[in-house]
Amino acid sequence: MTVFLASLFLPKTIYFNLPDSPGTHGRKALRPNHHGAPKPKRTPLDTRPSLFTPNPANTPPLTPTEDDIPVEDSLFLNEDGLPVHTSSDADFRVPADKQSPSWGGRTFRPMSRTNSPPPASILEHEQTLEKAKELARQGIFQPRALRSDSHDRVFASANWRIVNTDQGNGGLRNAAEAAARDGYDGEFTWVGTLGMPTDALDSTQQKEDICDRLTTEFNMLPVFCLDKDFDGHYLHFCKQILWPVFHYQIPDNPKSKAYEDHSWKYYVNVNQAFADKIVQNWKRGDTIWIHDYHLLLLPGMIRKKLPEAKIGLFLHVAFPSSEVFRCLAVRKQLLEGMLGANLIGFQIAEYTRHFLQTCSRLLSVEATNEGIQLEDRFVDVTHTAIGIDPVNLNHYRQDPEVMRWVNIMRDRYKDKKIIVARDKLDLVRGVRQKLLSFELFLNKNPSWRDNIVLIQVALSTSETSGLDAAVGDIVARINSAWANLAYQPVVYLKQDIPYSQYLALLTIADALMITSQREGMNLTSHEFIVCQDGAHCDQKHGSLILSEFTGTSSLFGGQELSVNPWSYRQCSDAIKQAIEMSSEEKASRWSSLREVVSHQTGSHWFTSFLSQLDQCYEVQHRQEQISIPRLNLNQLSKQYRQSERRLFLLDYEGTLIPDETMKDRAPANPQRTLSVLNDLIDDNRNTVFVMSARRSDELDRLFRLVPNLGLIAENGCFIKYPGEGSWIEFADRKKVAAWKQSVRNTLQYYLERTPGSEIEERSCSLIFHFKTADDFAMAERQASDWTAHINESCEEQHVHATQLEDCVVVESSDWTKDSAASHIYEWFKANEEDNNSPDFLMVIGDGREDEKVFRWANKLQEDGNIQEAVTVTLSGRNTEAKATLTQAVSGVLVTLQKLASLS
Repeated sequence: MTVFLASLFLPKTIYFNLPDSPGTHGRKALRPNHHGAPKPKRTPLDTRPSLFTPNPANTPPLTPTEDDIPVEDSLFLNEDGLPVHTSSDADFRVPADKQSPSWGGRTFRPMSRTNSPPPASILEHEQTLEKAKELARQGIFQPRALRSDSHDRVFASANWRIVNTDQGNGGLRNAAEAAARDGYDGEFTWVGTLGMPTDALDSTQQKEDICDRLTTEFNMLPVFCLDKDFDGHYLHFCKQILWPVFHYQIPDNPKSKAYEDHSWKYYVNVNQAFADKIVQNWKRGDTIWIHDYHLLLLPGMIRKKLPEAKIGLFLHVAFPSSEVFRCLAVRKQLLEGMLGANLIGFQIAEYTRHFLQTCSRLLSVEATNEGIQLEDRFVDVTHTAIGIDPVNLNHYRQDPEVMRWVNIMRDRYKDKKIIVARDKLDLVRGVRQKLLSFELFLNKNPSWRDNIVLIQVALSTSETSGLDAAVGDIVARINSAWANLAYQPVVYLKQDIPYSQYLALLTIADALMITSQREGMNLTSHEFIVCQDGAHCDQKHGSLILSEFTGTSSLFGGQELSVNPWSYRQCSDAIKQAIEMSSEEKASRWSSLREVVSHQTGSHWFTSFLSQLDQCYEVQHRQEQISIPRLNLNQLSKQYRQSERRLFLLDYEGTLIPDETMKDRAPANPQRTLSVLNDLIDDNRNTVFVMSARRSDELDRLFRLVPNLGLIAENGCFIKYPGEGSWIEFADRKKVAAWKQSVRNTLQYYLERTPGSEIEERSCSLIFHFKTADDFAMAERQASDWTAHINESCEEQHVHATQLEDCVVVESSDWTKDSAASHIYEWFKANEEDNNSPDFLMVIGDGREDEKVFRWANKLQEDGNIQEAVTVTLSGRNTEAKATLTQAVSGVLVTLQKLASLS
C-alpha cells in the first residue's frame, strides 16, 4: 500500500531553460548550462562567497551575470539573492534544517500573478494611502507591473527539467531517504507544490507534461493552486501569523502583519487543494502522513471525504501553551482540522502536553495522557523527535572539498578557540542575544581577547526589521573595541555558505552556540555532534551550548551546556565553561550526546511514527461503534449455562437506571431494577457488584432491598462485599485531604465568579455543578479553563478533572473502577476452593470511566485467566467493549432477566 507524504513543497521542482534575452533592468540574463555544453571554468577562490569573501561581512553576495556564472557546488543558497541551481541533481545536499528561500522571484521560473499584499503595518498602510491620494491629485498613477502575457507565453513553450529543490523540509526528505536505504519497504508518494508560481502554466501542455512526468518517474503528485492562494497562504498566514504564534511571538501590535481576515481564506484554499489531490488518488489501505503547520486543516478535510482513511499528522515546529494559542482568531478551526487525524505527533513531550491542554481548554473535550476523546472516536497523541542521517552525513564529510576547507580554516585560526553559529536572522533565533553574550564574555575575560573567534553565519530573510541593523551595530561595536590588524573577534556573514564550508566549520569548532528563543528541533546540533568525532581533524569533542527553549534540549539529558538566551551572564559563563572544559569532561559529554544522536535518527523517527500510526489505526478501527457487534443473546446464554463461577460488574448510572432519573439528587430505584438484581443473585453461582460514582451511604439506601449485592462507591474508592455490613475504604485519607485543599481553593475562586453554581463534596471527589448557573454558556466556557487549570496544577498529586455535560468532576486517578475490579477479582479467587478464578465475567457500562474496566476484563481473557469475558457498552461512541446494546437500560434489564431465568 502507498504512504502519501503531504508536505508544502515537493522534493523536486522545475527549472525552465529560457531563450536568451536582455534582462528587465538592463541586466544580462543568466544563460542556462545546456547539456553537452562545456562546464564553466571554476571561478577563483577569492571571488566566491565564503568565509573569506573580500566583500564587507554584512553584504550579500553579488547577483551572478552572464560573465560571472556561479559554480555548481554552491549548495547553500542566499534567500535574498538570486539562488543558483546545480546541474548535478544527485550531488544536491542541504542541511537538515534548511530554511525555504523566497517564492516567485527567480528568473528561471514564472513570476507570480498575485496582487500586492497588504502593507506590513497598519500605520504604514495609512501613510501609503495618503501618499497615493496625493500623487493621484497630481496626475501620477501607479505604473503597471512588468509582468505581461508575453512572459507567460515564454514559459508555456520553454524547455524545462526536473531538479532537486532547495525549499521545504530537508529533515523530512533526508529521513525518508534514510528509511528507504535502511530497509523500509513501503512505497511512498510525495504530495506538494512545486514551490513556484504556476498560473502562467494554466491550460498549457507544459503543465500536463510536468504533472505526468513527476507522477510516473518520481512518484510525486504536484498540487497546483492559484498564485494568490499560495501567496496569501505561505507568505501571509503561515509566515506572519502561525509561525510567530507557534514561537511565542504573539501578533498583538499594529506592525504584526496579522491580517487573518485577509489570508485565512487562502490558507483554507491551499489546504483544500491538497485534500482534493489526495482524495482523488487514495485507495483503501493507503496511509496519509501530513507534515507541519502549513497543512493543519488537511486532516479534517480528508476525514470528511474519507471517513475510513488512515491519517497521521506531525508538527515539526513547537506547539505553544494554550494561553498563546488561544490568541489566534481561528483557533478552533485549526484544532478541529488537526483532530481529523488518527495520530498527531510532536517533537517532545512538552509540545504534546500543550496540545492536550489546549484542546481541553478551547474545545471542552476530554484529554488523557494518550490523546483526545471526541464524541465518536479517539485521537492518539504522541511525541517522537526527528533526527538526522549520520550515515549520509559521514559520506559527505569525506568530500575532498570539506577537507580542503578544514585545512584552510585551521591555518587561518591557528591557536584560537572557535565558536560557530548558523541561524536564520529573525527574532526567534536569538542572534542578538548571542552577540551580546559574547560581548559580555570578552569584557569579563580580558585574557581571552585575541584568542577566541565567533563565526556567525546569518541566513537573511525577506522581512525588514530593526533586527538587522541592531545585529550589525553589535558586531561593529565588538570588532571596533577588540579587533586589530591580525585579529577580528566576530566574523559575521549575512549570507549562507557552501555545504563543504558548513561541514568544515562544524569539524574545527571548539563549540557550537545555539540561543534560539523557541525552536521545535534544532538539527544543526545533531550534525555538530557527528562532526566532532575527530575522524577528519585533531579537534574533537567540542562543547554544545544549547538554548533550553529548543526541543533538542530535552533529548540530551543535561550533557549539553543548557542556557537561557535571555540571561546574558549565563550564556557568557557557558562560553567560558565550554572553552576551558577539560578533555576528559568533553569526551564524556560527547559520548553521551553521540549515543542519543545515533539512536534518534531520521530513519528511526520515520519508521517508528508510521508503525505507531498503524497500531493506533488498528485499535481505533476495532473500537469504532460500527465495528462493535450487537450482543448475541443466544451465544451469551450458552456461555452462561456452561459456567459455574460467575462474576457481574454492572454500572449504575445510565445502565441500570436512566440518566433522566439520576438528575434527581435523591433518586429512587425502579422496582424492575431491584427485581432483576434479586433474581440474578438468587443463583448462588452468581456474584453481582454495582459500580457507581455516588457516595456509600446513598448506595446503601438505594439497594437496601437487595441483600447479598456487592457495591462500589465513588468510582472505586469504597467497596462493600456481598453479605458484609461495612465498607472497605481504599483511598488514602491524608492524600485526599491534601489535594482537596488545593483544588477547593481553585474551585472556590471560580464559584465566586459563576453565580448560581455550587460545589458538592464527596469522600474522595469534588464536583462543581454549573447546571443552574445564571449564565450557563459562560459557565460552560469557564469550565474548560478550570478543568485545564486543575489538571496542570495537580498532575503530581495524581488528580484528574473531567468536564461533563453540566458539571466538572475532580477525583484521584489512583482509585478507579478498574482498580476496584482488580480487588474484587482477587477477593473472588480467595473465597473459591483451590483459589479458582471466575469462569464467566460480564461487565456492562455506558460511560468513559467504564472503558478501563472493559480493558481490564478483556486483558484477563487474553491472558487466559478467565474463560469467558463479556464486555458490553450502551454508549454510541468508540469503546473497548466487545459488544453493544442499543436498547439502553431496557435492553440491559431484559438481558439480565433472561440470564436469571436460565438458572
